[in-house]
Amino acid sequence: MNLKTALRSSVAAACIVSTAAPASAAAPVAQAVAARGGMDVRVAQTETFSRVEVRGGRATMRREGQTVTLTFDRDADPDIARLRTSPPKWIKGAEKRHAGGRLQLIVILADDADAKFGMADGGAYLNAFEKTESLADTAEAPVDPAAPPVEVAEPEPVRPDPRPVSGVVKVDAKVAGEQVRLGFTWANPAGAAVFRRGEALWIIFDADANLDLSEASKGLAMLRKATVHRGADHVALRLQTPRDTAVFASSEGVTWTVVIGPGTQSPSSQIRVFREDGAGPASLKAPVAGATRIINLADPTVGDVLTVVTALGPPKGVPGRREYVQMALLPSVQGMAIQPRVEDLEVVRDGELIRMGRAAGLALSPVWAGKGREKADLGAPKAAVMPALISEDWGKLGPEGFLPRYAALTAAAAAEGGGKAGDATANARMALARFLVGSELYFEAIGVLNDIARDQPKMLDDPELRGLRGLARTQVRRYAEADTDFASPVLANDPSAALWRAYVNAQLSQWAEARAQFVKGAEAYNHFAPVWRSRFARSDAKAALELGDNAGAEARIRMALEEHAPAEEQLQARLVQARVIELQGGKRRALNIYKAIGGAPFDYLSAPAVLRATQIRLELGEMTPLQAAGVYDGLRYRWRGDSTELETIRALGQLYLTQGRYREAMEALHSAGSRLPNLPEAQQLQADLAAAFRALFMDGLADGLEPVQALALFYDFRELTPIGADGDMMVRKLVRRLVDVDLLSQAAELLKYQVENRLDGIPRAQVATDLAVIHLMDRKPEQALEAINGSRTTVLPQSLALERRLIEARAWSGVGRHDSALEIIERDNTKEAQDLRGEITWKQKSWALAGPIFEKSLGDRWKSDAPLTTEEEGRLLRAGVAYSLSGDEEALGRLEARYSGFYDKASNPDALRVALSGLPSGRLSVSDFGRVSADNAIFTAWVDKMKGRFKTRAAPVGTAKAPAAAPPPTPARQAQAPKPPVSG
Repeated sequence: MNLKTALRSSVAAACIVSTAAPASAAAPVAQAVAARGGMDVRVAQTETFSRVEVRGGRATMRREGQTVTLTFDRDADPDIARLRTSPPKWIKGAEKRHAGGRLQLIVILADDADAKFGMADGGAYLNAFEKTESLADTAEAPVDPAAPPVEVAEPEPVRPDPRPVSGVVKVDAKVAGEQVRLGFTWANPAGAAVFRRGEALWIIFDADANLDLSEASKGLAMLRKATVHRGADHVALRLQTPRDTAVFASSEGVTWTVVIGPGTQSPSSQIRVFREDGAGPASLKAPVAGATRIINLADPTVGDVLTVVTALGPPKGVPGRREYVQMALLPSVQGMAIQPRVEDLEVVRDGELIRMGRAAGLALSPVWAGKGREKADLGAPKAAVMPALISEDWGKLGPEGFLPRYAALTAAAAAEGGGKAGDATANARMALARFLVGSELYFEAIGVLNDIARDQPKMLDDPELRGLRGLARTQVRRYAEADTDFASPVLANDPSAALWRAYVNAQLSQWAEARAQFVKGAEAYNHFAPVWRSRFARSDAKAALELGDNAGAEARIRMALEEHAPAEEQLQARLVQARVIELQGGKRRALNIYKAIGGAPFDYLSAPAVLRATQIRLELGEMTPLQAAGVYDGLRYRWRGDSTELETIRALGQLYLTQGRYREAMEALHSAGSRLPNLPEAQQLQADLAAAFRALFMDGLADGLEPVQALALFYDFRELTPIGADGDMMVRKLVRRLVDVDLLSQAAELLKYQVENRLDGIPRAQVATDLAVIHLMDRKPEQALEAINGSRTTVLPQSLALERRLIEARAWSGVGRHDSALEIIERDNTKEAQDLRGEITWKQKSWALAGPIFEKSLGDRWKSDAPLTTEEEGRLLRAGVAYSLSGDEEALGRLEARYSGFYDKASNPDALRVALSGLPSGRLSVSDFGRVSADNAIFTAWVDKMKGRFKTRAAPVGTAKAPAAAPPPTPARQAQAPKPPVSG
């Protein structure tokens, strides 16, 4: 448990109990005060001063001449009759006013009186006394007989006056990148204090000089709002900056430099605050090297007075805000700033030792009372100065070793957790959690902290619990859970938590946020152990690399290498350093570093080093692609579980693609699956996989494969088919190749999937028409009818509607429904419809009608000497057979006379000669032989025509119904019974 929570739970309660009056004595007073709105005015007088106390409210004072106005934080109607009718010495009178819902008490002092205002014991007081001419006269003030005698210290050596002869110190302001550097040059070394309070940044010097901002304020927004406050012994500069802006201070000779903004600066050393030993009143002490002066600084915004300790350089400060009952230490980068909460708080400088206390003693944490747990409690690990720090003392075991130490802390924690609900504390369990963290038993620490959170949900608002659990979760790679802890509002402004957030963001490859958080946590950097300073700096270097800031990465790596971290940590820093050198163009030098790290006994270090070395050697020509592929292939099984695995797989896939090993490339890229989906490398790998699939089936890389190989490759990675026009175009291109080599069933399966899953409206009708054509080409008219009937829509382009009617009529003819087929194309007078009518008439064996139709379709073809096409030869065969079977010898003779010269150039001259001459040949009759030959020729010609159509026809554009996988490689379903013909 941290100090703030302990004070709230124990010390504050004890103070309240000890100062509370007995109920019997307090009852009449309470009734009177309640009747006056909860405020009570008391007046007292001594020989040396008079006192007015107002209990029941907080107030601020404003003085104009001899009139003092006390403005309270609420309204009330206290009794001030004593002040009005019989005021004490040094007070002329008083009156009360009500303005803006607040009470104002106006006290008029005597002409020779002075006054002092303060807050104490839950109320406001005003002391009026005789005005003195010098500080020496204050010796007449009342003396507390119980106070210890005042010791007069020997005078300190006189320090050279830091003020310039002119009394003016010019502020030198420079802008470097994102930083603003303010320089203050004095005549001699000056003591300084630099601290933050909210959005106000205070810079105080222990000499009364005039700060000249006339030249520095040009172009700097923060200096345009700057204010200078001068006192008798100091000068202060107040700036407005955002709360999370980093601040650094440095001194060199007589010059102080204050740097505002993110960048590489050395943080200040830490001022440690200790409890005073001894049996006297409880107090605190802080050694401050080079302390020069204690200054009372009035804050015009808050309206209170701060106590500031200035010191000479080098810089030293308090890293984070520390809360006590009667005071608070503000975070500083130089010197100390103390916020008193009681009037009698005393801050004394004893050389370089700063003492903080009060006559009655400070309310500090009590010593544990339990005798049975005294040994464990006295030796329990204490909270660090920041909630997310790991103290080097936590893991200390003592002479007895681990098991006795662990047993003592566990016993204390178990006894503490066994109390009644609501009465249990968490001190012992928090001490156990600190010990487990210090002993690197992070899973056990998480369990203890989760137990505290379940037992006392209010502890989730405790900064240390959140910080400890967050860093423990980070150590076990539960980065998302750790980020939840560090994102708690109680850690929002804590610099130690900011460093952990930066580290977690780096592990999750959230580079920009990692860099921003590192800057926010810069002031806590030096408070961590060297090993963690090295890790934090290395993480920030990696973030800088990913964001293209090579200079920033180089600076952070230098910081990491300067730490006295273990050799393993140094190698990790060297690995990042090699990457920086590589990106700066020093590939040969980087290669040497990679080779050295590649021999390390730690696979998580050697694996990325081998990967980078192989990539450089391949680029420099020192390794063939085949050799590099072998290294990558072995490396992806050697180390798994982080971004190195994904980078290896990606490199292997790209190498296979450049070699034309498409299946191996796709299998390698696909092998990562959905591993580590939150890493950018996983997203890049999936993008590479989709791009490779697109290059194969959209850009033509797969055209060199056999159609069956291309189809198998498509089916194996069909889930990569993109949604929309690109995916449809891929399928169309593959269908064309399959149709060219008569793989009609496979082509039909691809188009069928598009019809059922991807398209809607007109595009769906168009693809269904193509599917029906393929079914007809595969002699499956039933399935062609199913494709046409299943894709009907209300509005179609005229050309598509005509095409669908022709396909439907051909399908009905294929199942023997010739009348239905003729009915569909009854009003269609196009050439395609005429040809189809001839085929249907042929199948109906209406020879007298079929012969003229086929002869008419040939037109004057006999006048040209060019050889007959397959389609023309089939029509001529059918015309001859029809005339022969109908007994029209005249028409048959006419055909023979016109086309006898085409026999020798025909693809089937014997069939053509027999069909037109009527002479028998072989086992078949003239009519049978001619009919069979004509059927084959006509169908072959139609198939060739349809194949040409697939090559030239554009892919339809449509939207997918819903995301779905590509078609599974299963045989086409059996066609259902055909439906009656429907127009449209």
